[in-house]
Amino acid sequence: MNVLIYDNEEQIGIAAGNYMCGQVLQKPDSVLGLATGSTPLKPYKQMIELYKNGAIDFSKVTTFNLDEYVQLDVNDKNSYHSFMHENLFNHINIPEENINFLNGNAENLEQECINYESKIKKAGGIDIQLLGIGSNGHIAFNEPSDCFQRWSHVVELKESTVQDNSRFFKSIEEVPTKAVTMGIGSIMQAKKILIIALGQNKAKAIKQLIDGNVTPLCPASVLQFHTDVTLMLDRDAASLI
Repeated sequence: MNVLIYDNEEQIGIAAGNYMCGQVLQKPDSVLGLATGSTPLKPYKQMIELYKNGAIDFSKVTTFNLDEYVQLDVNDKNSYHSFMHENLFNHINIPEENINFLNGNAENLEQECINYESKIKKAGGIDIQLLGIGSNGHIAFNEPSDCFQRWSHVVELKESTVQDNSRFFKSIEEVPTKAVTMGIGSIMQAKKILIIALGQNKAKAIKQLIDGNVTPLCPASVLQFHTDVTLMLDRDAASLI
């Protein structure tokens, strides 16, 4: 693992945005795995800035998002579909037909997950997967459990994750309790992984990720088995390593 420690979130945002764009410069038709939440906001801002400055072209890029809430309208401001368009896609030139999400409103969610895996495979696999990490060690919506879920699947969200995500909603009662997510196997098949962690509340999960036992009780720990992982941490997130 390549562990990089920064003084603040601004520095990480610039570095992570540059890292993602570097992949596209090397391979213009890259397949990017993207994440939502507060962690990638500044990296996306940097990607937009580089695009506006003419330093990068996303016209041949394909994207796959990690997850989506179940039974939340895509036009709801808290859907990950809306989040990604507001914070990235509306500001750069990835063709809409190249943007892929799991459909949390699909009539058959299990079939939707199977179809999503097929789309990823047809695209040639993910070149670089951007990840955040939950305070309980979850990646995407792969929650602590008794086993690793291999492929995209439906998940019941843990109380800690619902609590973490409640800051985006008016009340905790509005937070969806189910989601569709890429599985651990889906993530591990990405050629490169970039994981960002900010804040003291992520320090324990980061320590487990780097040198703890590999266990589904901390899903991120499985990244120890990946051959190309870069961690970008602020000093608080890195405080226990």
